[in-house]
Amino acid sequence: MVGRIRTGPVFLAALAALGLATPACSDDNGGSTDLTTATTATTLAIPTNGPSTTAPAPSPLDFNGDGRVVFGVATTGPADGGGWSQSIVDDTKELSVQNGFAEPIVVDKILPDDAAALIGGLAQQGADVIIGAAALALRLADIITQYPDIFWYCNCGAGNPQHPVLAQSTDDGAEIGYTAGYATGLLLKATGGRRATIISCCDLGFEKQMRRSYEAGLQAVDSSFRMTYVRTGTSSYDFDNTTNARAAFRTAVDERTHAVFAFLDGAHRAVATDANAAGVVALSAGSSTACDDNKLTYDIAVRFDGGDYLRAVLPGIIDGTFLEGQTRTFKVGVDAQAGAAICNPTTDQQAAMDSLYARIAAGEFAEQFGELTQRAFASEAAS
Repeated sequence: MVGRIRTGPVFLAALAALGLATPACSDDNGGSTDLTTATTATTLAIPTNGPSTTAPAPSPLDFNGDGRVVFGVATTGPADGGGWSQSIVDDTKELSVQNGFAEPIVVDKILPDDAAALIGGLAQQGADVIIGAAALALRLADIITQYPDIFWYCNCGAGNPQHPVLAQSTDDGAEIGYTAGYATGLLLKATGGRRATIISCCDLGFEKQMRRSYEAGLQAVDSSFRMTYVRTGTSSYDFDNTTNARAAFRTAVDERTHAVFAFLDGAHRAVATDANAAGVVALSAGSSTACDDNKLTYDIAVRFDGGDYLRAVLPGIIDGTFLEGQTRTFKVGVDAQAGAAICNPTTDQQAAMDSLYARIAAGEFAEQFGELTQRAFASEAAS
């Protein structure tokens, strides 16, 4: 099945009703066009000669033709865990409310071995667009051809191969990790700290990419800075193991760490809570709104927010410029959605981060990031 393209007066009326701007066409690779939603609300004219008898235009997102738009969200982490799973769930719900869509159907805490059955059940509930997580990409590939009336989209991160009927958004974990490490280094330099800790799951390829680039960014500020990595998962994609994550943080504090990056999903807020209590620099994991959190204090927001990515690609799904089989890559310094940000930077710190972003966008680190990424995913490519 190829991507669906809706054009003509009916499509344009539906697009206006959604309050979404039509983006410029994507490039030949479908990957670099900036697709953003409009910020100006649509104003509808009020008829002066009685109510209209014309039926409302169908939504271009109503792929199954049942008269309503339903998003389905399938994620491995908890929908309320405060991690990257919650960010995509929350933003999907918000987008649905804003545009008058039906309540999304959410299936969370999916174990990879159960994915085919659970996502198949989700598909049978009338979803028009199903949004999957990176850990489920291979399982999605097994079932998506069984449901041709659904638009399949994966917020897949890095390292997943293209699939002819799966639209994907990705980012460059090396770019993001380097900015996170560099931001940490600037804060350690200001506070006199020397050590940082990454707590993560299972040493998967994208985790190696993130932590190795984080260390490189940290030491770009000061080569004497040191990073420790702690693995907490007891099984593949076990990013929600709160007990092990908190134990790892306590050990890190005993070893005098000064910053912690919990590269976790459902378990990361527990570590951030403990970091606040210990006075340790805390980094978020995914959400672009972490700096405004009303319960926790984050010093650095490490942004790879799946909800932001969905907002950016949604107009292209509607108008057919972002098709199944295509991949949209979000680049640090080019796209506003990706990269680390210091929550309350000094003028000098912000200037340093701005300069780093510009250098990354200009390709100054491309060779370094490419080599780092190749090493990180080498074992997975060989298997």
